[in-house]
Amino acid sequence: MSTVTGLKGIIPPVITPFRPDGEVDTASLARLLEHLIAGGVHGVFILGSSSEIGAMTPDQREQILETTVSTVNGRVPVYAGIIDMGTRAVIRHAQKAAEYDVAGLVATPPYYIHPSDDEIVAHFRAINEAVSLPVIAYNIPTNMHSKLEPKVVGRLAKEGLAVGVKDSGRSDANFRRMVMATRGVEGFSLLTGSEVTVDFTIIAGGHGAVPGLGNVDPAGYRALYDALEAGDLASAREKQERLVRLGALRSQAKRKEVGTTAGSIGGYKTALQLLGVIEHNAMAAPMTPLDDAEAAGVRAVLEQEGLL
Repeated sequence: MSTVTGLKGIIPPVITPFRPDGEVDTASLARLLEHLIAGGVHGVFILGSSSEIGAMTPDQREQILETTVSTVNGRVPVYAGIIDMGTRAVIRHAQKAAEYDVAGLVATPPYYIHPSDDEIVAHFRAINEAVSLPVIAYNIPTNMHSKLEPKVVGRLAKEGLAVGVKDSGRSDANFRRMVMATRGVEGFSLLTGSEVTVDFTIIAGGHGAVPGLGNVDPAGYRALYDALEAGDLASAREKQERLVRLGALRSQAKRKEVGTTAGSIGGYKTALQLLGVIEHNAMAAPMTPLDDAEAAGVRAVLEQEGLL
């Protein structure tokens, strides 16, 4: 296993701007990356759930890799998702990402097949044998239908099969157990995927966050992280609560035609469109973008929290 240094801080999962015809809007993606870097992020994570990876073609994956790596140009680390259903497909994605010299790879357990714990460990072992890049494990059971249990995370850490975990399991208790299971493993990082409990998880022993809402307000999350690093808990609580309020932009989709994923990611996209960062709030098919009335709700949230 290769090691990665500095896997900590705020590493937003970058959304994918699309044109209305369904193709990747690379110009908007480049502007978004500049917005994130200007906001002080410590790295960027592409090709994850917030990128709409489940609805993306292989060509679009590579377009995003190429645009991101060339735009970032070494200013912050780029972590690339290699998410797919089976080990062989994941390894192909890993080998393609390695061609772009990313800092690390982010892999979920195999999904659809309902793997055992031993099969999950074998999956990560195979990735490590195929590529020399560091691997970050990604726990998101709502999408994968399998869970990275703390004991499995402990095995991955102790056997050198992962350098960290991004936990989107929505359980502070489970995050705490991951901290306990990996304590003493030098260089292993625990990152939360929660936008609203960054303060709790870092106090519990975490090393940073991968917040989707960080696409909209990267500077707000950087300020929160800096306050936590400085031990200023009163300031951190105030900053976290502001971000909780800003998170209301995820719930502005009111029509039954808009699904849960489209409503949440569409809230980020609509906010970024209103901020002038991306051109369109289009979603990957078959997801439905927010309409003008819903965009007005997003605007109201941005205005209330001082971003417009």
